[in-house]
Amino acid sequence: MNAMRPEKTETTETETVDSNLAAVTEVEAGIRDFVRNDIAYLRRPAAPTTTADAPPLDPSAEATVTNVNSLIQRVAGTSLAEIENLISELESLRDLLHAEGQRVQREISGYAQLSQAAMKSTRMIADNVAQWKRAADGLRNS
Repeated sequence: MNAMRPEKTETTETETVDSNLAAVTEVEAGIRDFVRNDIAYLRRPAAPTTTADAPPLDPSAEATVTNVNSLIQRVAGTSLAEIENLISELESLRDLLHAEGQRVQREISGYAQLSQAAMKSTRMIADNVAQWKRAADGLRNS
């Protein structure tokens, strides 16, 4: 009796999953059809060069195309402006970093020169002190 229940549950669960999958597939197919029908007029072949041969566009289709183009231009325009602002900010930061790098190099060079001068001064002082010490030792010994 217990062995039959799990089989029945598995069958019910599988049927539920299959029916849910079928429903999802049906909804996706409906969405695809809707989108295809909604934009089918945009996929028409290019308009003939003469206006006499051109079929008249549906005013609502023309308005939709105009609205879509306008929306794309607004979105792209805003994005392009932001990108240009970011580029200019990055360029100014690059220039700032370059200037700071040069300043740091100058300061390091100055510190290196100062360090060498300090070493020379220290050597001279040490040599003079050593000479004075030898002179003092010589005076003591005599």
